[in-house]
Amino acid sequence: MLLQIANATGLAVFGAAIGAGLVALGAGLGIGRIGGQAMEAIGRQPEASGKIQTAMLIVAALIEGLALFAVVVCLLISFKL
Repeated sequence: MLLQIANATGLAVFGAAIGAGLVALGAGLGIGRIGGQAMEAIGRQPEASGKIQTAMLIVAALIEGLALFAVVVCLLISFKL
């Protein structure tokens, strides 16, 4: 009985760690893609660089906030068990 509980707890913590890692990876890739596309857009239209940078920063902040929330949820799952 105790072995079954320990295995379930270990798997839950492992799943939370995998989830946190995937969230961080996805957020990093998303923010990198946003930055690259924004620089490409600024290269095509330098006169619109202010608007492009503002939009880029807002979207990057939203992605980072979502990633932070997901990592906190994963940490809560792993420490709750």
